[in-house]
Amino acid sequence: MSVELKQVYKAAVVGFGGMGSFHLQLAKDIDRLEYVGSYDIKEDRQEAARQAGLKTYDSLDELLKDDSIDIILIATPNDVHKDIAVRGMEAGKHIICEKPVTMNSAELQEMIDASERTGKHLFVHQNRRWDEDFLTMKKIYDQDMLGEIFAIESRVHGSRGIPGDWRQEKQYGGGMVLDWGVHILDQALLMVKEKVKKVYAVLTFVTNQLVDDGFKAELTFESGKKFWLEVGTSNFISLPRWYMLGSNGTAMIENWGMDAKVVVAKGKSEKDIVPVVTAAGLTKTMAPRREDTIHETVVPIEKSNIKEFYQNVVATVDGTEEKVVKLDEVMRVMKLMEAIFESAEKGQVVDFE
Repeated sequence: MSVELKQVYKAAVVGFGGMGSFHLQLAKDIDRLEYVGSYDIKEDRQEAARQAGLKTYDSLDELLKDDSIDIILIATPNDVHKDIAVRGMEAGKHIICEKPVTMNSAELQEMIDASERTGKHLFVHQNRRWDEDFLTMKKIYDQDMLGEIFAIESRVHGSRGIPGDWRQEKQYGGGMVLDWGVHILDQALLMVKEKVKKVYAVLTFVTNQLVDDGFKAELTFESGKKFWLEVGTSNFISLPRWYMLGSNGTAMIENWGMDAKVVVAKGKSEKDIVPVVTAAGLTKTMAPRREDTIHETVVPIEKSNIKEFYQNVVATVDGTEEKVVKLDEVMRVMKLMEAIFESAEKGQVVDFE
């Protein structure tokens, strides 16, 4: 099927808040893509869009009727993503949707069906695939630097609770599973390319009783490998962003923007272990290794370019590339989030895939 290439694809934002305005900078200097319009239900955000040089529309209907617009970015609260996306595709627009793409897997399927029915692309902005800490740990995993990996920990910690906006309200799709879980689950599935067999999760409601302000989840993969994921918003001392355990070593990244520390064993065994002396006695099991039995190194943080997302959008619409964020991957993450909610509600392990 031939694709008619345009000189410039023109895009408009629906929801000119923090992420909506961020996309203008993200898409800046992307060849053959230009943000030209915006619609928001709040007049102050309409004025902000005008100050940014965008044409503003008085309604979503007015935007959808504008034949000059090729692409619509949806950066609204989560509960209206699906309706705007379906209407947009039916109006002949390609859609870029902020994460989480929608509230549940049933709504996502409606969006996928609309894309297939209309022939218009649905892109999901899973931007943290370009997080450099994630790419660094993925490199360590892919290159078997630690021997056989048996456990991975991924967490994000903050101490300010949930931001004081719609993210605190259930009807708008608030809560940390949907807000941050969508990111670290996506990263986990990109790193470990196995089926997930079991899911166990607990939610926390420390600062907010309406939606989860944190969670802990354990994924058990087909090989038996464990992946622990955690989001916390009441952590005044943060644990490491990443911690990975292998049969021959350990890797850790303390926080964003930092290199990975890697310690691996060298030699087959060590003799003459010097016990650790504690107040209650001695322990050889927990005694530190001698320096001549380990090799410690730093894996420099991997560099990335988040603009690759928009470059892929243009190339996909051109018909020269496939989506870098595939919709079956988005669906799998959505269903994992549903499994987390189910496990937490039941207080038990749930089967998956």
